[in-house]
Amino acid sequence: MKLLLIASDRMEFQGLLRRCEQARRAALSVDWSRLARLGDHDVLLAANGVGARRAASAVEAASAIFAADAIVSLGFCGALAPELGVADIVVATGIAAGDGSFAAQLPAAAPVHRAGTVCSLDHVARTTEEKRGLHAAGSIAVEMEAAGAAARAEALGRPFYCIKAVTDLAGESMANDFNSALRPDGHFDTMEILRSSLRHPSVRLPELFRLRKRCLRASEVLGDFVADCRF
Repeated sequence: MKLLLIASDRMEFQGLLRRCEQARRAALSVDWSRLARLGDHDVLLAANGVGARRAASAVEAASAIFAADAIVSLGFCGALAPELGVADIVVATGIAAGDGSFAAQLPAAAPVHRAGTVCSLDHVARTTEEKRGLHAAGSIAVEMEAAGAAARAEALGRPFYCIKAVTDLAGESMANDFNSALRPDGHFDTMEILRSSLRHPSVRLPELFRLRKRCLRASEVLGDFVADCRF
């Protein structure tokens, strides 16, 4: 089976790459990509920045060189369900987006995870208040790329999966304003984030260090999960 896996940042693929063989660069017009072998699957990993538009562009570019049997939105998410913990795996049963909804399939077999609707936004959900509202509307997790990948998978007639690992909790508000630091190219301005954090170093700097540690852990758990799935 040929799997196209779409993320926003190559860090989200870090754990999965350790489970891959024969990884090599792909001739693809996205920020970062690799062709590899994952168990019985040929895989193309593509990271192309934050947001639905960037994810959709990655699917378009990849489809020109890779005839995927299925498309997977992979990466990090924020918890909306209070019971979700850091690095817990969420598998979408559907994607809720501002302009509609999309179907998502469950793997034929997979390790322990939570399944439910994933909300796909055009911004980072920073506050507990916003997260409570999204959870009340029926979603268990929130992220920013799945809607774009799902829309292209639907247009191409390909099965779509969404698999995410939690990096921030439902009861947490973010002190750092990642939304104001998101550039038009789909990347966060790290210097702007650092400058902003230094204005409130006792709160914002520890949050950045904590988030990075969580992302590293989530990437490892995510990689192991996907490698042990049967699609």
